[in-house]
Amino acid sequence: MLDQFLDSQRNAVLAKTAGLNSAQLNQRLEPSALTLGGLLYHLALVEESWSEERYAGLESRIPWADVDWESDPDWEFHAAHDLDPEALRDRYRLACERSRAVAADASLDDRSVVPLRDGTHFSLRWMLLHLIEETARHAGHADLIREAIDGSVGD
Repeated sequence: MLDQFLDSQRNAVLAKTAGLNSAQLNQRLEPSALTLGGLLYHLALVEESWSEERYAGLESRIPWADVDWESDPDWEFHAAHDLDPEALRDRYRLACERSRAVAADASLDDRSVVPLRDGTHFSLRWMLLHLIEETARHAGHADLIREAIDGSVGD
C-alpha cells in the first residue's frame, strides 16, 4: 500500500511535466525560484539519497557524488536548467526504479545503514512515508507551476 501511494505521487509529478519543453520546465512562478525541471531533478536526488545512500548504505551516484554541496546546497534545482526535458524525466524515472529495487529487497521493519542526525536508524516504512510526504509536497508545487504555465489542472 505504501508503494502504491508513493507511485501515485511519483506519477502525479511526471504528469505535471508531460509534454513540456525546456523553456516551460524552467519557467518560474514568482516569487518562488522553483521550476518543474528543478523539482524533477530534486526528487531524483531525494529518491536515490534516501533509498540507496542512507537506507542501503550505497555510494552516492553521479552526478550527486561530484557536487560541491557546501558551495551550492540547491545545486540540483539549478543544474536541471541545462538538461534535456526527456532526459530529466527519464532520470527521475530511473531514480524511482532504483528506489523501488531497494524497497523490494527489504521488509518494512528493516533498519537503515546510515542513521539520521539524532543517531536513529530509520525503518523502510519510515523511509517510504518520508518519500510519500516529500513527493506529495512537491507534486502540489508542480500542480501550481503547471497551471501557471499553460492552465493545465487536475491529475
